[in-house]
Amino acid sequence: MARHDAERPMRIVIPGGSGSVGRLLADHFHRRGHTVTVLSRNPAPAPWQVLPWDGRTPGNWVTALEGADVCINLAGRTVNTRSTAEHRAEIYDSRIDSTRMLGQVISRLHEPPQVWLNASTATVYRHALDHGMDEATGEIGGSEPGVPASWQFSVHVGLDWEKAFFEADTPNTRRVALRTSLVMSPDSGSIFDVLSKLVRFSLGGRNGKGTQRISWMHAADYVRAIDLFIEDEQWSGVVNLSAPSAPTNSEFMRGLREAWGVRLGLPATEWMIQIGTFLLRTEPELVLKSRWVLPGRLQQAGFDFLFPDWPGAARNLVRQMRARR
Repeated sequence: MARHDAERPMRIVIPGGSGSVGRLLADHFHRRGHTVTVLSRNPAPAPWQVLPWDGRTPGNWVTALEGADVCINLAGRTVNTRSTAEHRAEIYDSRIDSTRMLGQVISRLHEPPQVWLNASTATVYRHALDHGMDEATGEIGGSEPGVPASWQFSVHVGLDWEKAFFEADTPNTRRVALRTSLVMSPDSGSIFDVLSKLVRFSLGGRNGKGTQRISWMHAADYVRAIDLFIEDEQWSGVVNLSAPSAPTNSEFMRGLREAWGVRLGLPATEWMIQIGTFLLRTEPELVLKSRWVLPGRLQQAGFDFLFPDWPGAARNLVRQMRARR
């Protein structure tokens, strides 16, 4: 299998790299001696270069992509918000417009990036309680019986996002769409940090029935998978980024409580979640949809997960958070 020279310093551009996952990747590559450039709507000081962009129009940042080795596009408005018409438009446009624009820019470069990794979402798969969904056999959601019609929107966004990505005319750039589950890192502001705060306040019980599956991936395995996609030229197309195990919500929250040494975790019924997410200005889909995602391609390639099971991953992340304090 053809591989890039993993030891050679690379130039890596990360549009939308100011979020928690973007910072995780930027720090990972920066520590390994690569030249990192983040494109952000709200530039802030960082150990790497950060350039302003609006995600819609070409600007001075285009020079960072000329001759770059890798582009990792993570741009997109957070989905952790109420599903108003305005917010839905922002969520959709920020993903599709930025991806289309990047495709147009890359197609015109004299030396385009060798590989372009583009964020996608594991929520394109249906609400699954019966079996897991891999890249080959996974069933696309949006029309399954018994689920709210509002859940169709996230599937619609994910599919159009990937369509815009693969329609780009970039014959000299290898492309991988990252159908990513919840990336668990010990960093402040991460999803693991948010869930941990709930647990420490004894609010980390099951959500709803607790039977919905939670797909996740430890940050250490996430960055190792990204390294693999960059280094190994066999990778292209759609790939699922998740751990091989997807515990139920009840199991997931119990594992998190045990990792923190917290015995009590008050459960939240569906009506409580509906009220709570309304007050927090977010959507109950983020909590109640069953995302049972399997990393089929990674497993077939023999990817060695450092953290295949949730209890061990949760204990490791808690140790890291405690050590940082």
